[in-house]
Amino acid sequence: MPFLNRVEAGRRLAKALAGWRDEDPVVFALPRGGVPVAAEIAAAFHAPLDLVLVRKLGVPRQPELAMGAVVDGAEPITVCNEEIIAGAQIAPADFEAVRARELAEIERRRRFYLGSRPPVRVEGRCAIVVDDGIATGATVRAALRAIRRRAPARLVLATPVAPRDVVADLCDEADAVVCLETPEPFWAVGAAYLDFDQVEDEAVIATLARFPPDEGSARPSLQP
Repeated sequence: MPFLNRVEAGRRLAKALAGWRDEDPVVFALPRGGVPVAAEIAAAFHAPLDLVLVRKLGVPRQPELAMGAVVDGAEPITVCNEEIIAGAQIAPADFEAVRARELAEIERRRRFYLGSRPPVRVEGRCAIVVDDGIATGATVRAALRAIRRRAPARLVLATPVAPRDVVADLCDEADAVVCLETPEPFWAVGAAYLDFDQVEDEAVIATLARFPPDEGSARPSLQP
């Protein structure tokens, strides 16, 4: 059955993730769509919520086709889809131009969403990375590698919907993958939702405001 919206999907994921509730979890969302999903998990677990800022690298003149992804950090991690790059005949300079543009967008979002908010401590904790759905897996793969670099005790990927083969591939990047639905054939992430409206920047900021940046000492309320 399709999910009503991202909030309902998050609540269903929280139930599926119950086994990690007592492992000192920290929840990471891929903005923007992953934020309302992740917020329900963080609230249910009384866990901190943070963002992992990652951007798809779209093929020039066909931006919805991912030739890779890049995630922020002191040394940004780049994931390349070599098959797409070769098939689309992407020159190295063109790839780098797209990467530079998306890194600039990541920095803009960091300032806009997070401001001076400090990052949540990850080392030695259970990190749960959440998106509202996965299509090719490029952006999620980059996000997982970035969080892995921060030395969590466990790394869990959680998503409401994804293709079965992509879930299998991502098992190499995470210690556990929790995916509620793997429809065959897989058409699009939005096809799994009755309400898949765009999540606005203001909604991301408002959601983060419900979660204090002090590693979840306060207990945010679930969204009605």
